[in-house]
Amino acid sequence: QVQLQASGGGLVQAGGSLRLSCRASGSIFRINEMGWHRQVPGKQRELVANIRSGGRTNYLDSVKGRFTISRDNAENTVYLQMNSLKAEDTAVYYCNVVLDTDRAGIIGEYEYWGQGTQVTVSS
Repeated sequence: QVQLQASGGGLVQAGGSLRLSCRASGSIFRINEMGWHRQVPGKQRELVANIRSGGRTNYLDSVKGRFTISRDNAENTVYLQMNSLKAEDTAVYYCNVVLDTDRAGIIGEYEYWGQGTQVTVSS
């Protein structure tokens, strides 16, 4: 069983900062990719940032220069440092992890999602 535990959301004024974290636990052979998505009501979930096992990162254009994704391999944790927050960053943020694990006797690569954490930026 693999579980993701996310934390760090909240209410902040425009221009402020928040740091999200998400820790994966359970039977994990290897983590290949960790990332953050966000969703607002009525819109599709969108990728905010991800980081692969080799350290390569990818960001949504609108957050480049403001958000930084990082990971602690020893703790199986991914972080999203969000600076210069804007009202349009308001959303529910979800972490996801692509990892190798044993699921019902089948070893393979699987994707897991954490519970969402609300980020609200007041203007």
